[in-house]
Amino acid sequence: MKKSILLNSDISRVVSQMGHFDTLTIGDAGLPIPDEVERIDLAIKLGIPSFLDTFDAVMSELCVQKMTIAKEASEKNKVLFNFFVSYCKKNKIQLTQVSHEEFKVLTKNSRAVIRTGECKPYANVILESGVTF
Repeated sequence: MKKSILLNSDISRVVSQMGHFDTLTIGDAGLPIPDEVERIDLAIKLGIPSFLDTFDAVMSELCVQKMTIAKEASEKNKVLFNFFVSYCKKNKIQLTQVSHEEFKVLTKNSRAVIRTGECKPYANVILESGVTF
């Protein structure tokens, strides 16, 4: 049995297959997922699992060099926006903001989109893989 906190086999598989510059998206319950991108649907009911619980589990195994969020989050979800700013600064991760429309287009390049049960607006992030060496 795995020792780390990330137990979902689909997420673990995607993370283990990612190379430098590959992306993985974590989204709220309403984020549209392109048909051509793998969907890992964790949503059980409103709020479960939360975006942050899912984010924490993924970040326990994925080396991230850049995060992309919707710039609308700075007004519509200030708590999460401030979390991203602080997290990225603390962990020396580049933070990029794009319009929500551009964000949705960028998800088409993700290896997978993880759908959470989160129902707060703009609770979405694209994680760009870094390297551990």
